[in-house]
Amino acid sequence: MRTMKLGTSSLEVPVVAVGCMRINSLNNTEAERFVQSALEEGANFFDHADIYGGGACEEIFADAVHMNDDIREKIILQSKCGIRQGMFDFSKEHILESVDGILKRLKTDYLDVLLLHRPDTLVEPEEVAEAFDILETSGKVRHFGVSNQNPFQMELLKKSVKQPLVANQLQLSITNSTMITSGFNVNMENDAAINRDGGVLDYCRLQDITIQPWSPFQYGFFEGVFLGNEKFPELNQTIDTIAEKYEVSNTTIAIAWLLRHPARMQPVIGTMNIDRLKDCCKASDIYLTRQEWYEIYRAAGNVLP
Repeated sequence: MRTMKLGTSSLEVPVVAVGCMRINSLNNTEAERFVQSALEEGANFFDHADIYGGGACEEIFADAVHMNDDIREKIILQSKCGIRQGMFDFSKEHILESVDGILKRLKTDYLDVLLLHRPDTLVEPEEVAEAFDILETSGKVRHFGVSNQNPFQMELLKKSVKQPLVANQLQLSITNSTMITSGFNVNMENDAAINRDGGVLDYCRLQDITIQPWSPFQYGFFEGVFLGNEKFPELNQTIDTIAEKYEVSNTTIAIAWLLRHPARMQPVIGTMNIDRLKDCCKASDIYLTRQEWYEIYRAAGNVLP
């Protein structure tokens, strides 16, 4: 598996992250086999959140990987906090309490990365800064980031937070690419020109913040996958043709499309299917041409100005 630096940190991570939101759909034997398969592929970066399965996903993962000191040195753990029932909470108290719960469930003393899960409009940057300082000083968290935040929300945090934000987890796929589309349609009188995220793609590139695309196979908001979907005949035909050229699956090409972008993205895959996991990992070795990247983009229904 090809690796990259996560943001401005010295942390070397695989270019594909393994999302564990659905690991609670597996039984113990299946979960153990899945985690072991990921490690064999070099996909040792595991993404969690305290709300996944109400915390059960972290517990299942810890059991599946047989967490101990030796194993802990071989894996990279990221988790997220801040979503509560009916609200978001970036208070100092909640962040600290959440991390303690995450560490207990994962059976570890530290997280490699902690992300704030979606924006909290009631955020007090000073409280976040205090929480981050405590977590860093205590050794409980080594790196910090956010999810689904626009440039000014990150700038607001940085007003008080001294730790670099190394990652921003954002929804992005071939069919959900507004952050790319608006960049093509600057100053134009069409819907594609609507800037929905404050230019987060260019901001993250300028600040060396790693974008972690979530739901890389989804269209809409969890409406389904676009691969093999009759709603996207041209897109699937184009992907299949390119996949045949490289002798890989359509899954591999969908991830390779994200990895081709010079923003140095790290897609978070959510599959619990071992074969699909392996296909995703193969994207590490595929470098699409500029023409192939644009062919796929246009085949998804995007029109270049």
